[in-house]
Amino acid sequence: MGIMAEHHHGDHPKDPNREQSPAYPHHEHAATGMTHDHSAHQGHGAHGGHDHSHMVADFKKRFWLCLVLTLPVLALSPMIQHMIGAGDMWRFAGDTYVVTALSTVVFFYGGWSFLNGLRQEIRAGNPGMMTLIGVAITAAFLYSVATVFGLPGNDFFWELVTLVDIMLLGHWIEMKSVMGAGKALESLAALMPETAHLLKADGSAEDVAVNSLRGGERLLVKPGEKMPADGVIVKGETSANEAMLTGESKPVPKRPGDEVIGGAINGEGAVEIEVKHTGSASFLSGVIRLVQEAQASKSHKQDLANRAAFWLTVSALSVSAITLFVWAVFTTEPLAFAIERAVTVLVISCPHALGLAVPLVVAVSTSIAASNGLLIRDRSAFEEARRTQAIVFDKTGTLTKGEFGITDVLVFDDAVTADDLVAYAASIEQNSEHPIARGIVKDAKQKWPVDNFLAIPGKGAEGTVQGKSVKTVSPGYLREKNITPNHPRIAALGAQGKTVIFVLIDDRLAGAIALADIVRPEAKEAIARLKAMGIRCIMLTGDKKEVAEWVAKDIGLDEVIAEVLPGQKVAKIKEVQARGFVTAMTGDGVNDAPALAQADVGIAIGAGTDVAIEAADIILVKSNPNDVAAIIELSRATYRKMIQNLIWATGYNVIAIPAAAGALASFGIVLGPAVGAILMSVSTVVCAANARMLRLR
Repeated sequence: MGIMAEHHHGDHPKDPNREQSPAYPHHEHAATGMTHDHSAHQGHGAHGGHDHSHMVADFKKRFWLCLVLTLPVLALSPMIQHMIGAGDMWRFAGDTYVVTALSTVVFFYGGWSFLNGLRQEIRAGNPGMMTLIGVAITAAFLYSVATVFGLPGNDFFWELVTLVDIMLLGHWIEMKSVMGAGKALESLAALMPETAHLLKADGSAEDVAVNSLRGGERLLVKPGEKMPADGVIVKGETSANEAMLTGESKPVPKRPGDEVIGGAINGEGAVEIEVKHTGSASFLSGVIRLVQEAQASKSHKQDLANRAAFWLTVSALSVSAITLFVWAVFTTEPLAFAIERAVTVLVISCPHALGLAVPLVVAVSTSIAASNGLLIRDRSAFEEARRTQAIVFDKTGTLTKGEFGITDVLVFDDAVTADDLVAYAASIEQNSEHPIARGIVKDAKQKWPVDNFLAIPGKGAEGTVQGKSVKTVSPGYLREKNITPNHPRIAALGAQGKTVIFVLIDDRLAGAIALADIVRPEAKEAIARLKAMGIRCIMLTGDKKEVAEWVAKDIGLDEVIAEVLPGQKVAKIKEVQARGFVTAMTGDGVNDAPALAQADVGIAIGAGTDVAIEAADIILVKSNPNDVAAIIELSRATYRKMIQNLIWATGYNVIAIPAAAGALASFGIVLGPAVGAILMSVSTVVCAANARMLRLR
């Protein structure tokens, strides 16, 4: 994940269908200096994951083979032998040609990715680390071969092979740490069942493939099954759980004439539906298109390593050319000396540490995050998280648990206690799978056997409990029976958007039970931490305004945007971004997927749907809102370490490049490759040690 310079939304839209050569990374990282592409996690095609894993394996194989070939090159290098005091004891006839042959293999096999990168950067007019690496290893190789065949001077074979090794290692570490192809669109498609119960003219049902439906068919949907297509109920009553599609936290009652959405889960009743929309015209296909559009609109981001590499490349090439010209034209030194100076500038100016400065920090931060249940899927967005100014939370399943619980118990009959009222209701509801019923049963301290149970379609249920006739009913049932609850808090509960269930005992209104989606206990602390960091906290939900405002007031949010349809969520994220905020989005449902993709940083609650997880940049395994604050804190700490490492990785060039060019020759100081190599080694060690010091507070 490259470090952010500026984020310009909508620039350079990706082509999700482009093909890439597996010989080198289709999305170059900080070590390469090429622009990072989000397609590694966006899931635009099944080839993404295969290509990415193939490239990781390819860099691993190239690194280990080149490392094996490097050892004899180092052992046979006269400069290395001189540095360790071995003299000529390791020399033998033809050893120079052995070193040349081994280095040639490393140059072409290990350096192939960088030579390809050089070609692409030059073609794109954006020289960076790949250009610097490519030019440096090419110049070192050609010059070294020339010295073998007669050109005066010392070869750079050992610098060449170690440079290739380090750059391969940097790529391998970095790509491994961010590997993972997205499957967002495949996860969306998986929401739809594969078969449907087609009703024939004689009333019998036949199982058919969902993709064979064309519209107009009549289907039977049994309790607990997914709706096979968008349609209209023509017979039966039920409730549909559309939380993963619309954000509505409670099941929606469905009667003849009501529309249903393909992928929604049917509740307690069997219904017959008439198919209205299939294929590309369906609601789910519309969500898929929104995900594609939001993903494609993400701009390419240039990181700090790219900028450092760009200016280092320009400086190194310029100084190298000037060095060659000055020594060749204005001095009496032989041309071979001028060439050696120019090549030395290129080799020394290509610091090994810069290839590891960012990948090492990425590897450490990814490991720290994973051990704390924070899975980073897109490095660019993770680093963008440090700049977050506004964070948009989905409500259901994110700030709340997505399950109902009792919030209030109102008793109208003095002969009944609050616990007894809940126990009577739980006894009636104990065999129901309805989320409201489960909420009552879960919070009841006791429940009793029920006899003569009978459902009241669309209104509730009744039965005999402890010898008494007990009904648990909706407000609609009371209106139908002209029963008016006389309690001042009833209206207040409705205004808060809570669901109110009334309990009748022996046909007398005994009391009411209010339920709501339970707020996660960590949500209030998480919001306080984020606000302390100067981040504006916003809730975006498809739920009713009253419900949203009640939750917002309870946990201290800055702003509420309620009653938003899935197609509107992306627009709302764009509106927040248009205010100038770097915007993060946290959600868990299918309805959140397009918004997660549109946001600068998409954070998925791990307990949510696969599609939300695959559309996000970061996944919170523990579904704890506090982890949102933790990931932003880690992002900021990671950025600081990257800056420190980039300074260490490039700082010595301020002295090394002029010295290598011979600017201090009049003082008797001409920096040779051996001294430059020592400086590079020290810089690399410092970067590695600094990366290991990264901590999550």
